Amino acid sequence: MTPLPDRVLVVGLARSGRAAVPALRGAGAEVVGYDADTALDVTELAADVTLGEWDDGLLDDVDVVVKSPGVPDLAPPVVAARARGIDVISEIELGVRLLPNPIIGVTGTNGKTTTTALLGAILGEAGWKVEVAGNIGRPLSSLVGTIDDDAWVVCELSSFQLEDVTTLQPRVAVLTNLQPDHLDRHGSFETYGAAKLRVFERQGPDDVAVVPRAFRAVPGDARRVEFAADDELPAEPLIRGVHNRENAAAATAAARAVGVTDEAIARGLQTFPGVEHRIEEVATVDGILYVNDSKATNAAAAIRGVSAFAGRRKHVILGGRGKAESYDGLALAFEPGDRAYLVGEAIDEIAVALEAHGVPYVVTGTLERSLQEARVDASSGDVVLLSPACASFDQFTSFEHRGEEFRRLVQKLSG
Repeated sequence: MTPLPDRVLVVGLARSGRAAVPALRGAGAEVVGYDADTALDVTELAADVTLGEWDDGLLDDVDVVVKSPGVPDLAPPVVAARARGIDVISEIELGVRLLPNPIIGVTGTNGKTTTTALLGAILGEAGWKVEVAGNIGRPLSSLVGTIDDDAWVVCELSSFQLEDVTTLQPRVAVLTNLQPDHLDRHGSFETYGAAKLRVFERQGPDDVAVVPRAFRAVPGDARRVEFAADDELPAEPLIRGVHNRENAAAATAAARAVGVTDEAIARGLQTFPGVEHRIEEVATVDGILYVNDSKATNAAAAIRGVSAFAGRRKHVILGGRGKAESYDGLALAFEPGDRAYLVGEAIDEIAVALEAHGVPYVVTGTLERSLQEARVDASSGDVVLLSPACASFDQFTSFEHRGEEFRRLVQKLSG
């Protein structure tokens, strides 16, 4: 645990920032809060909060800025803080500084949420005290003062959260995979990849780095353990798809690294049902299976979703806010007879790739119309799959919001 300075500014007052404020106050810090969104309800936050236009005066007497993951490096508060030489840390770094608990960190482009949740389930099956936090939805700093010091924390880590960590040293760090994503924010695949690999930087010889088979060298001095989808596992996972077997292999390697028995790992693999919005089978209506894969927010994730139903005719809803990546690989994943339904800001870019590879598509514009069209086109035995390959922020507040709307519309179809 690392002492904090007297006065701290929290930038971004959504989920992560709201967790950071009480954690900081519990550690004895005076807290100032800022968010550009004037519509936020901050009445319950125990901090001096400013909303709207940024004022550099908010940094007066501030020693540390805690940055929420949604706040980019070029945001005015961050630029101003660094110009003054003020330390900028992520909410994850705050949690690390305040928690003495052993941490398993899980990052990667795709599969990190499923791997994180599965690891939590496996440690639970082993009878260990365990909490799951981070990018999976529960801020790490929200655990401060609420868990036993010897409880393990399995923490999902996004590239945004890893941008500003300085003391994070997971006992085990897992990289599920590394593919282009968030290039709209990071600018290049190299910068994005470097952010991901920061999870390994401070690991020592007593720590473990779990990486895909034949992955390049990673920073730090941890003992390296590799995994792959074709690994021999203690049991076959309940969750569907080759990519989920790869996630299971990563979780198995990490669990073994901390001493969990194969018997407990097997129980976890055989009973873990998966995570919401990740190839979630919502309902079967008139013999048509409706699947919510709203978390597929990039092309690589959507390829995994499409491939999970190989051999079945698929009606795939694609689109949203693109991430400056190619959709050619996704178009190649479609099989003869499959069809796409395009929504959102990325319609034109996706359509170009589909046309180039002869994939039929319909421009529907919205999720509701896509489902209406797909229901007419589909036959018994087919799959209607929401696997958008894009972020949700053009029409929805989050991928969860998009997935919940898909569920609602499917339930409406089913009566």
